[in-house]
Amino acid sequence: MENEPLVRLIVFALIFAVMAGWEGLRPARARAQTRTRRWAVNWAIAIIDTVVVRLLFPAAAVGVALDAASAGVGLFNALDWPLWLEVVLVMVALDFAIWAQHLVSHKVPVLWRLHRVHHSDRDVDVTTAIRFHPVEIALSMVLKIALVYALGAPALAVILFEIVLNGSAMFNHSNLHLPAWAERPVRAVMVTPDMHRIHHSTLRREHDRNYGFNLSIWDRIFGTYLHAPKGGQDGMTIGLADHQDDAPGHLGWALIFPFRKR
Repeated sequence: MENEPLVRLIVFALIFAVMAGWEGLRPARARAQTRTRRWAVNWAIAIIDTVVVRLLFPAAAVGVALDAASAGVGLFNALDWPLWLEVVLVMVALDFAIWAQHLVSHKVPVLWRLHRVHHSDRDVDVTTAIRFHPVEIALSMVLKIALVYALGAPALAVILFEIVLNGSAMFNHSNLHLPAWAERPVRAVMVTPDMHRIHHSTLRREHDRNYGFNLSIWDRIFGTYLHAPKGGQDGMTIGLADHQDDAPGHLGWALIFPFRKR
């Protein structure tokens, strides 16, 4: 486990490079704001998030999984099922939890104020996947830690889940269209860029759909799936309806946005 942070960093960097290069060569949509400014702001937010998480939760989710295993805490530590089965079940359970957390962040006003920082991005590309307010990230980590303890999740499952979650988030936020022949079969299993981009529409009835980050089944099961936006992918406006200016492209604005009086 000692090389786990390095492995995750390498995988993250490789996926980011592939998505950034792909969308740079074949972008799905024209940009509303310059790439340089947006990327600088989104990366700055991600760095702040990382520092906050490391300061507040030094052991992170993997350390919690190891602690739960040593203490015999949690469902799977009690059941002692085969490792491969526990890994699969934990990854599915955590994916559902992320979907449910995402839905709740749209329905609870105080959580929506935080989550709007993510939605305020006027373009959706690979860096939108790392644009989350530090307070939202901290709350998300609290939930993840509680779930890892409750499940008695194996450390391997937590590592794999976080790698898959980060990778799929960069994929489905990327400024890409999959080829028509690939979109349908891929979307049947996992969230595609076209599917998730609908979630970033300025229209409430569209951004309250397609909450998934990895598996696409949860939106289909719970009736929150939307196949296509009203105006089509090219006619859709991205971001928040009341902030279609340059403000979301500033770091200070993004950090204080949830706390501003409306």
